[in-house]
Amino acid sequence: MPQWKRQLHEVIYEADTPLGKIFDIGLLIVIIISVALVMMESVDTLLDKYAREFYIAEWIITIIFTIEYILRIISINKPKRYIFSFYGIVDLLSTLPSYIGFIFGGANLLFAIRALRLLRVFRVLKITRYIGESRRLMLALRNSRAKILVFLFAVVIICIIAGTLMHLIEGETGGFDNIPLSIYWCIVTLTTVGFGDIAPVTPLGRFIASFIMITGYGIIAVPTGIVTSEYGRATDKPIRNTQVCPNCNETRHLDNAQFCHRCGYLLNE
Repeated sequence: MPQWKRQLHEVIYEADTPLGKIFDIGLLIVIIISVALVMMESVDTLLDKYAREFYIAEWIITIIFTIEYILRIISINKPKRYIFSFYGIVDLLSTLPSYIGFIFGGANLLFAIRALRLLRVFRVLKITRYIGESRRLMLALRNSRAKILVFLFAVVIICIIAGTLMHLIEGETGGFDNIPLSIYWCIVTLTTVGFGDIAPVTPLGRFIASFIMITGYGIIAVPTGIVTSEYGRATDKPIRNTQVCPNCNETRHLDNAQFCHRCGYLLNE
């Protein structure tokens, strides 16, 4: 890789270097301004008054995003690794709305996609001590997936049975016109949301409703206990390395790694 290309990569992709921090913090400021503009454009009074200013600012930000997207592509040896990565897709989507709106019109709803770029705040602020913990949490969620699915399936069965009973007990006089509506009421009650749009009026219906309410507190605690148990078992060692491979755009490197574990390319110092 040419020296200029490696230096460009170090500025754009690395958050641990002085220039990299300046670049990322400046980009984060532009991202926040972009998201603020999206929110302000949704206010009709502001849009009517400052439509021209919003339009100019929008295109300035779009040009900045476009230049940054192009620089990210040319600063790595395998551009496809970035283009089809999560951040690459987000970066592309954040630049497309303005061009689509200019060519076809009516792309205002797509501007909210720019808010996804705020996910970069974890890289910019160098909260690397949380990277390992997030991986540990993801491992716990993945290991508890089967248990949670079985539990949710059991909850669905409970809702169907309880909803059917409430329909038979309360009937149309209590507002339980049909079984799907009764199941909806059971879900709302079981999750302790309690909209209050439907309520039982018979003594037996209220007794069943009370039982469902009490059961709801226990049901909320079960998934938490499952994930907590798996999280305690997880022994994934926290990884604080934030280096990005200049060749293949791989990010998950071990601490003190000098070469990319995917392609063997020399990492930035």
